[in-house]
Amino acid sequence: MLSTANDTLMMRPILLLAVLALPLSAMASSFAGSSAGSASGASSAGSSSSSDDKIVLDARDDAAAFVASDGAIRGARLEAALLHLREQSMAQQLASDMALARTLLAR
Repeated sequence: MLSTANDTLMMRPILLLAVLALPLSAMASSFAGSSAGSASGASSAGSSSSSDDKIVLDARDDAAAFVASDGAIRGARLEAALLHLREQSMAQQLASDMALARTLLAR
């Protein structure tokens, strides 16, 4: 009986370390993926679609706040995405900020 209690006490620090190590592993792979993505984007100047998508994807939270507040909350990322989208086509230049924000959320 005493052996089981000692085994349990010895396993707790090992389990704690394992649980704490998992997020570090995830952060490392996330960093590696974002570093590789930025390095590949920097080397290919002809292809800007990944940076375009990043501008739009980064603005989703701001777009959600904008739509939910009926246009009262305007974040910097949303503003950047609206400018970016309007540079892409004439139809988007004519669209309202609300319409573009909703389109951005639908992506």
